Formats: sequence, C-alpha cells, structure tokens
Amino acid sequence: MDYQPRVVDKLLGDLLEDLPAVSVEGAKGVGKTASAERLASAVLALDDAALRTNVTAQPSIVTRFAPPTLIDEWQLVPAVWDVVRREVDRERTPGRFLMTGSATPAAQSRTHSGAGRIVRLVMRPMTLPERGATTPTVSFAELLGGGKPAIEGVASMDLVGYTEEILASGLPGVRQDPEKWRARQLDSYIDEALDIEIPALGAEVRRPQALRAWLTAYAAATATTTSYTAILDAATPGESDKMSKPTASAYRQLLERIRLLDQLPAWVPSLNPMTRLGQAPKHHLVDPALAAVLLGATEQSLLDGSAGGPSPRDGSLLGALFESLVAMTVRVFAEPLGARVSHMRTRDGAHEIDLIVERADHKVLAIEVKLAAAVKRDDAKHLNWLEAQIGGQVIEKVVVNTGPIAQRLADGTVVVPLALLGG
Repeated sequence: MDYQPRVVDKLLGDLLEDLPAVSVEGAKGVGKTASAERLASAVLALDDAALRTNVTAQPSIVTRFAPPTLIDEWQLVPAVWDVVRREVDRERTPGRFLMTGSATPAAQSRTHSGAGRIVRLVMRPMTLPERGATTPTVSFAELLGGGKPAIEGVASMDLVGYTEEILASGLPGVRQDPEKWRARQLDSYIDEALDIEIPALGAEVRRPQALRAWLTAYAAATATTTSYTAILDAATPGESDKMSKPTASAYRQLLERIRLLDQLPAWVPSLNPMTRLGQAPKHHLVDPALAAVLLGATEQSLLDGSAGGPSPRDGSLLGALFESLVAMTVRVFAEPLGARVSHMRTRDGAHEIDLIVERADHKVLAIEVKLAAAVKRDDAKHLNWLEAQIGGQVIEKVVVNTGPIAQRLADGTVVVPLALLGG
C-alpha cells in the first residue's frame, strides 16, 4: 500500500533535523513505524525475536548503526531507553535516534524519564483528510492563530458518510482491507491488545473476560465523564462476585499503558482561575471504531438509534462516537502546534464545552460538537458563557457539526462541518 502522508510527518522531520532523539508514541497500528522508517537509515525492529535477544543481551548495540537509527517497539527492551539517553548526554548531534513504541513500560523498567534528551511526539489514528475522505476548506492552525480567517466551503459528506467513516476506523492497516472484514479486524485488534500486548508488559490478567467487559462498559461511556464506579457496575451487572475497585483500576492503567484508552483531561485554566470546574476526564478510546465494535454497533443501529451499551448515557451513541472522532481529529491537528486539548465542565453540570484547545500563551479555542446539520442559537450558549468569564482569552468560538456549510455567524461564532476542517 502506498504511504499515506500524516499530519505529524513535517513535525517529526523538523524535530529530527534539530534534535538528537525523538520518540513517536501511540497505539499499535496507528502508523508510527511507517512514518518513522521513511526518515531512518537503519531500522531495528525489536518485535523480531532474534534481534530482541541480541539487544536484550547487550542494549548498547543500538548505538552501532547508521543514524538516524529507528528503534521500533523499544518498550520490548526498556533498557534501550537509558542507552539512548546516555548517548544523547555524551553527544547531542541532531538526528541520531528515532524510537517508536505502542506501550509504556512500568516505571521501574527504566531509570530516567529522558526529559531534556528524548522529545516525545504522539501519533493517533488518521483524520478524515489523512484518509483521503474529505477536502478541507477551514484551517485549524489559522483558527488557533487568532487571525479571524474567512470561513467558507460546502461539504458533501452527510450523516451516513460520517457513520461510515466512524466504523471504517482511522487505523491504516484496517482501512486497507475489504469493508466487509473491518469489524472482524477491529475485534481481532482488541483481542490482541488484551491477550498479547498486556501480557507482554509482564502483567497477568486472571479474568480476561472481565477485562473485556470493563472495556466494553468504558466504550459505552464514550464522550462522558461517567464515574469509574458506574463503569465498573455496568461491567458487572447482577454479579455477586464483582470485580474489586483496585482490580478495575489496575485494568484501566494497563489499557492506558498500551494506549487503547485516550482520555481527555479536564481543563485547568492557567489564567483567570475558575474554581467551579470539574476534574473528571472525558472517556475516549484511541479510535471510535473500536468502541463501536465493542458495543456491536452497525451502521443501521447507529443511524436508527438502537445502538447502546451497558453504561447509562444521555443522547445517542452515534453522537458520542462523532464527538470522539472530532476530539481525535482536534488532538491530531493540535500536536504539531504544541497546543493542549482538554474539556471543560462546571461541577454542577450547568456549563460544559466539549474541547478546549490552549496555546502556549494560554489563549484558547473553545469548540462545541453537534451531531446536527444546522446550528441553533442554544448551541453556542456555553461558548458565550466562557467568553463572558474570561473575555479576550477566547480566540475563537467554534461549533463543529455534520451540516453542509462552513460559515461565520453574525456573533462571530464559527460553524465548521467536520468534513471541511483540516490542519
């Protein structure tokens, strides 16, 4: 399959040109290796058993290859992290090492964080433009830049098209297979994550079916701040021998370490402190297609509203998965710009904003997500409330929807169909 350019490619190349070591991190199958190996002179794939044996015996051999040296799946031999860190301390020549990893080893597996030596870059599944599914007319970078760009364009993608793309996945390897096998491929992806990746971290899961049940309940809570207690209860309905909270917490940490979960943190304002904000994260899997497969959702059940899951939720599952797709997209676009993405919700639930994108100077892009073709007056009420609270700190107020037209409303609010949003 021909290489599909990714949003992070330019940033990765720029970092490697100026810095000695870059670590590209993300879930298995998001395309880290394909992006990184294009820049590498030597590739050390540590999922190769023979090579892994040699590197385990003498981790320092990773320094004996032509730079840039790509160390793929480095977490399989965590000692190489410290080898690279020490090499960077010794010689800071740019472009020496590329590292890719789909899991985070336990803290005790490596001695040092690598801060100041190894720069981290997060890669997520493909956005709609990266898939070649859409042609954007609105630049996320220009919105975040604060220049009040002109907003225009007409999208051809409708609700059915968005539903198809949610189910099709942003994982490159899944998308290259025939559509009729994608759900099976995604189900196998989940099985491999639970049965192979987690044990590879040295973790023992005594009840694999309970772990999958917890993950399914988590998927049903997509785009919500549902408590972990409620997710646990939903995963074990009517069971007298319930999974303990410490066990559920350990499962969650394992799923985070293999990056299957991609939770959206709560916004903590750096300026204009707001003391009434909640601190719970919003729940997302790394790809909304995985949530759909866990819940047995199909195009028909998503469109007719019958798709659901074990966790209680307000609104349709399709709306939640669309918000998850938007959140993933915004995080991909924000990564090269050095912006942080979070969500905002007041403790009483009176006000919430789906996405807060914060620049280094602490100014923010506030984004609401609506599964709707037309924008109503009330759709921007939380955005207007935030602007009233922090004034000029808000760069733009944006509503991302499923409608056909990109436009700037009379009050300055930007309306952008997701199909028209590009980096």
